Amino acid sequence: MQIVIASKNKGKIKEIKAFFKNLDIRWLTFEDFSSFPDIEETGSNFIENAKLKAKKIAEYTNKLTLADDSGLAVDHLKGSPGIKSSRYSGMDATDKDNRAKLLKELKHVCDVKERKAKFICSMVLWDPRKGSIFETSNICEGFIGRVEEGSGGFGYDSIFFPEGYRKTMAQLTQEEKNRISHRGSALKKLHKFLSSEI
Repeated sequence: MQIVIASKNKGKIKEIKAFFKNLDIRWLTFEDFSSFPDIEETGSNFIENAKLKAKKIAEYTNKLTLADDSGLAVDHLKGSPGIKSSRYSGMDATDKDNRAKLLKELKHVCDVKERKAKFICSMVLWDPRKGSIFETSNICEGFIGRVEEGSGGFGYDSIFFPEGYRKTMAQLTQEEKNRISHRGSALKKLHKFLSSEI
């Protein structure tokens, strides 16, 4: 089975590939195509964006395509950065830029309860002949720390403490992260689905 990952985020691609090591799947990425398109995320929520990316890349490659849209929602910021998580501090923002902006906006928020946040991941598997054949949305609750801690992961991992943990997501092992993360929960459900299909 071949599945295209509709993302240019190398951290995300690495996580997905690692999760399915025991299944006979050949994962294709943007590096396997000469002109992999950039998809404008015009949806109003995570699941809409995931569907949009999955459909467009499936049409381009004519192959089964997996897409997810994920991000961070901070209570004190009324759900921001939300679907703009990857471009929170601008279209060409780096992960570090986005983390710096978020920490600055929460600089004077001292109460941990006021720094509550959640990671959200919506995932879609799209068949170019049948349309969407798998969809799921998952969350991971926690709070935003005051400084960056840990070197693993990507995105906002180094400032996000999952509920019940004294480590940031970036300080967890990949196995620990997969057990509790928003994307890990989505991938578990996808693994179950694909196991029945292969």
